[in-house]
Amino acid sequence: MSDRPFRRGPFRRAWPAPIPPGPGQESVWDYPRPPRIEPNERRLTVELAGVVVAETTGGFRVLETSQPPAYYLPPADVDLGLLRATGTVTLCEWKGRASYRTIVVGERVAVDAAWTYPHPAPGFEAITDHLAFFPARVDRCTVDGEVVQANEGDFYGGWITSWVVGPFKGGPGSAGW
Repeated sequence: MSDRPFRRGPFRRAWPAPIPPGPGQESVWDYPRPPRIEPNERRLTVELAGVVVAETTGGFRVLETSQPPAYYLPPADVDLGLLRATGTVTLCEWKGRASYRTIVVGERVAVDAAWTYPHPAPGFEAITDHLAFFPARVDRCTVDGEVVQANEGDFYGGWITSWVVGPFKGGPGSAGW
């Protein structure tokens, strides 16, 4: 368990008490800041409208304090024909500028459901052009067959599984963490 203080900054906002991890679990409060990239070896899938949009045992997961892991899938393992670039961009203080993709499967449209870093900041070059997906914006994401729980809110795209404990940044009241 992290020995990180649970108050910070000039406004002394309270951080929540971390949930102690059980056997085989990890706490997002033990993840580093700045984030760490780790190779992924688990089977990841992303589905929309009954179609597998992506499937891989490669790519990376990015671990950052208070956030469930974000998985970055290699473009070779994504059906890029289903993705459409959008004008949406965001800026991560660590990874740089992200651009977004909408997924289109028949009549189903998942707006800005994926993001990528075409030119990530130094230290994050490994995720160049890899795609991350918001579980809340697609029908289903899995990690080794376990259906992922979506990260609360509409900003973070973390994948919550039974082996990751929080509380997780993204829901109401967590902006100051």
